[in-house]
Amino acid sequence: MRALPALSLMRNQHPSLQLGQGWQSVQTLHTLKEFQDLVATVGHATAGILSFLRIGYEACEVTACWATVLAPGAEHRTHDHPNNFLSGVYYLRTHAGADTINFHDPRSQAGIIRPPVTALTAENTDQVVVRVKDGTLLLFPSYLRHSVDANASSEERISISFNVMFSAFTENLTKPLWTPGR
Repeated sequence: MRALPALSLMRNQHPSLQLGQGWQSVQTLHTLKEFQDLVATVGHATAGILSFLRIGYEACEVTACWATVLAPGAEHRTHDHPNNFLSGVYYLRTHAGADTINFHDPRSQAGIIRPPVTALTAENTDQVVVRVKDGTLLLFPSYLRHSVDANASSEERISISFNVMFSAFTENLTKPLWTPGR
């Protein structure tokens, strides 16, 4: 993949990251030739997800794509990606201590009653931690809140994030399944 050399050239214009700092590129990486292999892979993965979900609309496009570099000590706070159907991340450089992403329970009322548990599991916690490595590609619903803990390694963590939306969304999707006045 030609992404790392392209990102190095982009970052040459900026000072080196200090402890706890992060850097994000422009959000148009998907338009650059160095990222077309990744865009094609995202398209293939998106098609697989739409097929799995039995969604009868195949025309999707990457609406934004950007790189994030987190220096040791840097984190990425909890957020989501509005106005998109899917979001994702591709990991270029990870290291022990900088190799996870956290997905948070999207049910805002899930924490109203929190009985004590004897051991945390995926079924009784409000977040799932996914371990990643170089070359991991994750896609998830854009509404799903997620975060990255502080980079506990001594190296930079480099990832490329993206959003995917249905092409010509308002013109092509099914009209609402309700009748006015009901």
